Amino acid sequence: MADPAAVMPLQSKDHKTLMDIIDNLRSKGINRYVHLPQIVVCGDQSSGKSSVLQAISGMSFPTKDSLCTRFATELILRRTDKQSGERCNVSISPGVDRTAEEKARLEKFQYSEIPQEHDIGALVDEAKENMGVGGERGRTFCKDVLRIEISGPTQPHLTIVDLPGLFRAGNKEQSAEDATIVQELVRSYMQNPRTIILAVVSAQSNFALQEVTQLAREIDVRGNRTLGLITKPDTLDLGSASERDYFDLAQNRDVKFRLGWHVMRNRDFKSRNVSNEQRDLAESEFFNRGIWAGLPWSQKGAASLCTRLSEVLKDHIITQLPDVLDEIRTGLEDCASRLEKLGMSRRTMAEQRKYLVNASHQFSILVTEATDGFYRNRFFGSARNDEGRGKRLRAMVQNTLTDFSHEMRLNGQERRIVESISEDQPNQVLRAEYLKEVKDLMRGTRGCELPGTYNPLIVGQLFQEQCTPWRGLLEGASDKIYEAVGFTVNAALSHILDEDTQVKLRRELINDSLDQLNRQLRNKVNEILKPHEDGHPITYNHYLTENVQKIRSNRFRNNVLINGLREVGIDNSRMSKPALNQCLDVIVQRTEVDMETLSCSDAVDWMEAYYKVSAQRPRHD
Repeated sequence: MADPAAVMPLQSKDHKTLMDIIDNLRSKGINRYVHLPQIVVCGDQSSGKSSVLQAISGMSFPTKDSLCTRFATELILRRTDKQSGERCNVSISPGVDRTAEEKARLEKFQYSEIPQEHDIGALVDEAKENMGVGGERGRTFCKDVLRIEISGPTQPHLTIVDLPGLFRAGNKEQSAEDATIVQELVRSYMQNPRTIILAVVSAQSNFALQEVTQLAREIDVRGNRTLGLITKPDTLDLGSASERDYFDLAQNRDVKFRLGWHVMRNRDFKSRNVSNEQRDLAESEFFNRGIWAGLPWSQKGAASLCTRLSEVLKDHIITQLPDVLDEIRTGLEDCASRLEKLGMSRRTMAEQRKYLVNASHQFSILVTEATDGFYRNRFFGSARNDEGRGKRLRAMVQNTLTDFSHEMRLNGQERRIVESISEDQPNQVLRAEYLKEVKDLMRGTRGCELPGTYNPLIVGQLFQEQCTPWRGLLEGASDKIYEAVGFTVNAALSHILDEDTQVKLRRELINDSLDQLNRQLRNKVNEILKPHEDGHPITYNHYLTENVQKIRSNRFRNNVLINGLREVGIDNSRMSKPALNQCLDVIVQRTEVDMETLSCSDAVDWMEAYYKVSAQRPRHD
């Protein structure tokens, strides 16, 4: 499939239509909500930006720093046929910080005639007066945009935005605080991911000291959307190292940009009043001699700069337009959704009550479906993304409880009592070491029990130590359930109500209800844990004795298998399974001589058995 950018020729009718679409969107203020493709001219003060605009448009722009650079200037150029002649429309697009009264006044500023001798400076002065910028008018810089639309048979299809020049030190006309304001304004344009940055660098100053180069490389780190423009190359000494450095820069050898570099000769003070034809002739003569003669004409001169910028902007718009339209479409859908949430007018109490009753009904339906697990409403979206899954409350709770049950099985024990340490199991303690701890504990709790027996309270103490992680696991699961409920409730409110009504309902009703639910969950956790943390172990589950017998039998069998048979030199791998089992059944009947060890072992067995039975209850509750 052919590249759309290659199919559309420059200066064609389709090219003009494409540019007009973006400009119309920008004039309607769409750029406040959706980033639009554009070229912005950035540079330090006195870098020659105004001369660039003059060379591109053929109009005489103010070259004093106190004029055009006080606000952003949007230059819209369009090619027309010879019969249409030249046209010029100048207007002001008020900034977002203007009051309604100021916006109305500024929007009345309209001018639609070709300025005398193509000098647009007087119009800029008049616009400046209307904006109240400069001198003692209260503002040094402003966020208003001066729109200059020029059409004629010699103009290219091009739209560029000239920004105030960057500076650091203040003077009588601009303060250090103004420098910060300008930098923030320039940054706001450059940070638009759909902005092509035309970084103007004056050869009259050291490249490394110019603020625009640092700013461009900071924002556009990879240089994918920056085009460098070198001005005033005629100020460099012929054959100097500085001239060679700027020539290498123009060839994209030093600071590399994907769009490369361009060089343009500006009018100097002596030639400030010469005609455009004389300017172009002087520029051509300069670039035909010396080191600059070795640079291709596609990379130097005002004429080729117009063509290059038109080509870059056209390709950029064609690439970005589908995404722009998608964002606009999404924005329109969002506005329609918000308008739908606002509903009909509700000035009277009856209308307000009707609105709330209807919202309550919709909310009840959504929450019921979320808790019942019937996710039929479009509110639930897709289960393939986090937002859609988060709205499915029953699924979230089920998954949380499943994870909790898994965590209880793996990490519910404070310490895992084992015969030998395994690397893949956490919190392990050897049974022999643990029995020493229990023996010491039993000596400190000895009562009226006979030798070889133990105080039954010791089982409860050992169990309470083992179930220490339960509270953290239960509270973690409880918090996740509470968060899932809160997410679903808030999502349902956002789906049904406008933002103002949501805020008021949350403040007056929803937040208190959610807080009450959270307290109920906390109380339930305490209720589940109370008999395990504070009470004496008690159960009538017959699995308790079965677990004790299994624990003892398995331990004896493993000890005999690993230690007993190996000590007498019997290779159990060569014994038949029935004979091995018969041998083990006889050996496990042996008795423990040390009465304390016997009682400790018995207590641990009962504790482990009771733990297995008790661990089921929190998972079920």
